[in-house]
Amino acid sequence: MATPQPTSPRRARERELVLATRALFDERGMLDAPVEEIARSVGIARGLIYREFSSKEELFVLTVTDYLELAGVLDAATVPGRAPAEQLEHGMRAYAEFCRRYPAFLDSALSLMHRPARELHEMVSESVWLRLGQGMGRCVDHLEQVLRAGAQAGDFQVPDPPYMANVLWTQVLGAMHLARIRVGLRRTDAGTPELFKVEPEQITRTVVDMTLAAVRPR
Repeated sequence: MATPQPTSPRRARERELVLATRALFDERGMLDAPVEEIARSVGIARGLIYREFSSKEELFVLTVTDYLELAGVLDAATVPGRAPAEQLEHGMRAYAEFCRRYPAFLDSALSLMHRPARELHEMVSESVWLRLGQGMGRCVDHLEQVLRAGAQAGDFQVPDPPYMANVLWTQVLGAMHLARIRVGLRRTDAGTPELFKVEPEQITRTVVDMTLAAVRPR
């Protein structure tokens, strides 16, 4: 059995800063996590953060990557021997509930999607870019494998599982944002806009139902 390698001081400091950033994200949201406060929370000067990261964006991207423990949540939702439709239902519910549990993950994931991939790539190091891709890849791959199994069994109509997995990944983020703000908008008979209440559990059920409807043979 291989002996675990000790964590380098630099990697340990990086981890400390990522956890401090995530704590602020969870407490206040992504937009209210200034670098000064992150540095203060771990007892270092603001400038030292830029010895570890090339930019604030790089630190934030690594923090988003830390949330991609979601891959383990999706794996845990997999029940051996169950039909693909049940596996997909369990996985999508677990994904939606993770978004509800960690609204800062939802904010930060949507924020990353606002930038073209090439622009984001230019803002971070190759190492950070690779780690982000690996984290997201594990999550999307979970969905892809379930879709592929369902297509092979004839339960799903999914000619391109990688494409559909990416669509579902993105679709859930948008829907769960509605669950976070808990209001929808409609037009009244008088022609004026009106807000109405949306229950988060209702959105979770809708996400699961929409997913199953999108992949089942018509």
